[in-house]
Amino acid sequence: MSDIRSSLYAFQRRPFALVLGTNEIASAVAVQLAWADYAVVLSHDAYPPVIRRAMAFHDALFEESVEVDGIIGRRAESLFEVAEIASQSGQVVVTPLALTDLIALRMADVLVDARMQKNRVTPDFRNLAKVTIGLGPKFFVGVNCDIAVETHPAHNGALVERGATDDPDGQARPLGGVGAERFVYSDRAGIWRTPVDIGMWVPRGYVIGRHDRMPVCAPIDGYVRGVARDGSSAPAGVKLVEIDPRGRSANWTGSDERGRAIAEATLQAIKAHPPRRSPAFEVAAVKA
Repeated sequence: MSDIRSSLYAFQRRPFALVLGTNEIASAVAVQLAWADYAVVLSHDAYPPVIRRAMAFHDALFEESVEVDGIIGRRAESLFEVAEIASQSGQVVVTPLALTDLIALRMADVLVDARMQKNRVTPDFRNLAKVTIGLGPKFFVGVNCDIAVETHPAHNGALVERGATDDPDGQARPLGGVGAERFVYSDRAGIWRTPVDIGMWVPRGYVIGRHDRMPVCAPIDGYVRGVARDGSSAPAGVKLVEIDPRGRSANWTGSDERGRAIAEATLQAIKAHPPRRSPAFEVAAVKA
């Protein structure tokens, strides 16, 4: 009982950041917030599937722990585990628990929607945290967030304090001079199966996996920078595979320049927008 009370007390004393998503952008944000001494919890959302898994905390959902940029991500399956892990510096919580479960702990100081759901309507979470920040398309300041951060390549990391973020333009930012042709998208809903690991070199035409039992081949030569986890359920129109064409310059681990810019802008957004409520915290009863 004393250990439970100690963890809850330590969790209560730290500013609490709730990040929606376990992708590489959500993870870069989580790293920055952890460095700023926030208690950080990442809540998994199944859409879209995470492919850049070596750049993200996502796989902590299936393994004991994952490291990104020196910060450890640990899986939690109960509210007590969330509080226990979040009470400690140098690590973040990765959980399948939904937002509706996590708000039972206490009101978040910061809620960051980093799910990057380009084509879905984004709910209004402003009453669930002292400051809500939207990353990417479908955010309108004063409607479904308090402040937003652009993720469009032309304005990546720009703060949006009025109006809406840019709509997606369907253009993939170049990597090694290669755009959308480095990705493979699902053409139907189905279960994704693959034996391929991130970091593996593959030639063009190599069968990387099967989606809904249909073969999926590498579109170009290069290293596998992203691939959906084996056994994932993928709807139509989402990325399953990304190939890095940059040869020896290829990289598939840790946060990249884009993610770091968005994460740093998220910290600026927190400073730019005053909290909606008093900083007094109340911790709800937690069931182990």
